[in-house]
Amino acid sequence: QVQLVESGGGLVQPGGSLRLSCAASGSFSSSNRMGWYRQAPGKLRELVATVSTGGRTNYADSVKGRFTISRDNAQNLLYLQMNSLKPEDTAVYYCNLQTYWPGVRDYWGQGTQVTVSS
Repeated sequence: QVQLVESGGGLVQPGGSLRLSCAASGSFSSSNRMGWYRQAPGKLRELVATVSTGGRTNYADSVKGRFTISRDNAQNLLYLQMNSLKPEDTAVYYCNLQTYWPGVRDYWGQGTQVTVSS
């Protein structure tokens, strides 16, 4: 059974930084993509950033230049370094693992709250 556990959320002032972590455990295909999504109150869940096993990254326009996604394939860890945080970054951040064999399947963490406020 695949399990994703996020950590690192919290309260930070505008302009500050946070680093989120996600630990994946269980058995899953080595061909996969991991990512971060977020959901603010009253809004739909949206993509923040993804990274493939090979290191290809993709970012939402709203976070480009401020957030950096990375992963440690050997340890099944995913990170999101968030700099220059803005109040509009406030949301619950979810870790996602998408595997491609034997079919496309998505796994989600329980989420971690990030609040940007003075």
